[in-house]
This record gives sequence, C-alpha cells and structure tokens, in this order.
Amino acid sequence: MKARLKILLTFCLLITLSGCSTTMENKESEQNTDKLIDEEPETIVSKESIEVSALNKEITLNTERNVLQDPPEYVAKNKGGLSIQDSETAYEMCARVLTDYYKAVWNGSNIEMGAFIGNVNLEQYTQKKIQYQFDLYLTHNLTDNLVKSVDVGTFEVEYTDDVAGGFLYLKLPVEIKKTVGSYGEPTEFLVRNVNGKLVIVDWYTGTKDSYDFMVRGENLTIGNPNIWDDSEWAKKVDLKQIEFSSSIQ
Repeated sequence: MKARLKILLTFCLLITLSGCSTTMENKESEQNTDKLIDEEPETIVSKESIEVSALNKEITLNTERNVLQDPPEYVAKNKGGLSIQDSETAYEMCARVLTDYYKAVWNGSNIEMGAFIGNVNLEQYTQKKIQYQFDLYLTHNLTDNLVKSVDVGTFEVEYTDDVAGGFLYLKLPVEIKKTVGSYGEPTEFLVRNVNGKLVIVDWYTGTKDSYDFMVRGENLTIGNPNIWDDSEWAKKVDLKQIEFSSSIQ
C-alpha cells in the first residue's frame, strides 16, 4: 500500500513539474512574442528604407538615360581661355562629331550640330553638306550599306594663341567602317572656348573629290578660326554650294 502511494505521489509530482515547465515555456514564448512585436516597427522602417533606396536608384538611372540622349557638353579646363591641356576633350568632341556626321550622311541619322558648332554660317553649310550627300547616295541606292563605326587613328593637335583666347587645330585620320567595306579620309578642325565650352569654328575634309574639296577649294589647310564670321565670305561659299548642287542634278 505504501509503495503504491509512493508511486502515485511521484506521478502527481511529475505532472505538476510538467505543468510548471509548460507554463514557463508559454511565458517565455509570450515574452519572445512581445519582443518581436516591439521590434516589428524597426523591421518595417528598414524595409521601407530599402524600397525608397531602390526607387531612388531607378529614378537616377532613368535620369542618366535621359541625359545620355542629349548632346554632351565638352567643358574647357579654364572657363576664360583655352590651352593645349584641352586637347583630349577637343579630340573627344571632334571624334563624336565625325561619328554622328558619317552616320547622318550614309544612314540618315539625326545629328545635333548646334551643340558642337560655334557659328551659324558653318552650321548651315554643314547641314547642306550632309543633305546633299545623303540625297546623292540615296539616289544611287548606296544607303543600304550602312556605317557601323568610325575609328580615329593617331591625331595631330596644335595650340595657337590669339587675342580671342586661342584656338586648337586638330587633324583626325578616320576609317569609316560600313556593312561591306570601309574607307578613310582625314578631317581638320579648329576649336575655340566659348563661354567655357569647346566648340568647332571650322571643319574641312580635303580628300580628293570630297564635298569640301569641290565647294571650298582644293588641298586647303585651315587656320583662320574667324573665317565663318565673315558674312561676305560665307555668302560666296553658299553660292558655290548652290552652283555645285545644280551642276550635279
């Protein structure tokens, strides 16, 4: 009897301890739940922060994409003048212009000349130059052979000082690579600093039978950065353009 009573008491004790253990586990679980509830606002804030960060990144990328669609600006080292230190930037600008130019002539692509050319007369001359060549190639069914890339070789650069702040002379030999075949020709540029930005003030491609060769004259070496400011000279060149276009048609 005593042995049976002892076993029963032991069983009751085990049940009591088990109940206490369960109660303690429930309390600990409740405490952990309370702790999680206290920490939950912090987790939400962190998540919102990540989403905002991703949104800002997306906006930045979209903005950068829009900026890249616009013509880039080529800024001079010194806002008030020009030096040989601007050679690399001038080269990048002229190489970009040549790429856009040949794709406009052969592919019919758009070109933003006003962003690179610092004279209205030169801009108008270049527009007519591009239009004439594209129309000529289109008439002879040559525009299907598209320009794929324009590679620039070793270029020459010289700086000349003058009362207007100096100018750079650049000569860029280029290879125009098309769908089938390629050809090369050198182009000369004169570049000035206008209000802190580099702009092209003259541009001549002197390859035999090229447009400039036929209209402006043979085998010129450009060296006057103010030539397109001469309205009388610009009018004579414009008349030559009209005569040249008429003689080919």
